[in-house]
Amino acid sequence: MSAWLRRLVRSFGFAFAGLGHIARTQPNFRFHLVAALLVLAAGLVLRVSAAELALLGLTIGVVLAAEALNTAVESAVDAIAAPPSLPAKHAKDAAAAAVLITAITAIAVGAFVLGPRLLALR
Repeated sequence: MSAWLRRLVRSFGFAFAGLGHIARTQPNFRFHLVAALLVLAAGLVLRVSAAELALLGLTIGVVLAAEALNTAVESAVDAIAAPPSLPAKHAKDAAAAAVLITAITAIAVGAFVLGPRLLALR
């Protein structure tokens, strides 16, 4: 195996280790995963278009990535900010706000894509 390929495989290993850590330790990440599966299942059952399904998937990916970055910021701040400081609090709060913004956006996208189909079922 070439050195380049070994580095690539090792990099993916680190990424999957991070994903596993987040999934094991972050309840909000698990909540978003369950919500994502429900939304994707609803999209398939309601027969959304491929473009709409892609939009839902992209939106889900952004929320999950924001959760991962939030965890990274919190961990980094906790590692270097002892004792806790106001700037450390601001950094953690801003990272949490990013997750909130993406989650609200995801709800809006889900409502626009799935809402009319759900209302038509009544």
